[in-house]
Amino acid sequence: MNALRTPDDRFLDLPGYDFEPHYVDIGGLRMHYVDEGPADAHPVLLLHGEPSWSYLYRKMIPPLAAAGHRVIAPDLIGFGKSDKPAEIGDYSYQGHVDWMRQFVEDLGLQDITLFGQDWGSLIGLRVAAENEQRFVRIVIGNGALPTGDHAISEAFMQWREFATTSPKFDIGRIIQNATVSELPDEVVAAYDAPFPDDSFKAGARAFPALVPITPDDPASEANRRAWAALMSWNKPFLTTFSDKDPILGGGEKVFKKLVPGAAGQAHVIIEDGGHFLQEDKGEEIAAAMIEFIARGT
Repeated sequence: MNALRTPDDRFLDLPGYDFEPHYVDIGGLRMHYVDEGPADAHPVLLLHGEPSWSYLYRKMIPPLAAAGHRVIAPDLIGFGKSDKPAEIGDYSYQGHVDWMRQFVEDLGLQDITLFGQDWGSLIGLRVAAENEQRFVRIVIGNGALPTGDHAISEAFMQWREFATTSPKFDIGRIIQNATVSELPDEVVAAYDAPFPDDSFKAGARAFPALVPITPDDPASEANRRAWAALMSWNKPFLTTFSDKDPILGGGEKVFKKLVPGAAGQAHVIIEDGGHFLQEDKGEEIAAAMIEFIARGT
């Protein structure tokens, strides 16, 4: 597997992102992660999605760490400061789950609070369902766990077509178009930083086509098994979806209906938040998480 590595100087002086880098070898690929807060505290694992990276969590990491939590925000393989296999065929849903499971195991993480958004939920919910003993609670914001057994939104199908066929794939502008806030040029540039040219974007291009949209998709059966585990999940489960996400808006309803641990929780609808609600309302989500963890049930 030919993997590319973004030069470090691409990440100099990014606004709001001065966290010390950490790295771990995952199957011969270097995965980057942010690790802030007390090293002996229970970890809060923040998983980003497509086509963002841990920069998306820069507004959430400081308040969570200040509240006494160990905050870990990895860059998925193919994104951020992590290595980027060069071919679209190098990526699979199962491969991403395996990389993240190994990351959790190699860091020895236990008593994890998971936050997942976008592909961070597709991957994170699989890892949590398959390794329940390592997780104590889950928070999902603008996320899903599709099996291909139900209709997919037209907005997602348009996005899938664009990611697959568009000759131009402008990462920073994609993020901007999926937020409510008007992002400064330097923030848009920070989302572009991991991708010096199109050769680095195979992982970002690959993700939309890996979402199960038919019942016989390669990932469908594993996701059904994960749903079976979630439907018996009695640990605390919180949703923090936003009100202006055209792709996953309203997706909190299925979790609230089917996950036992969601019953009686103080679920949140983030107002004036787009698909990337961490960018629009990161501090608000962090505050909801701090309160949720403090309740303990």
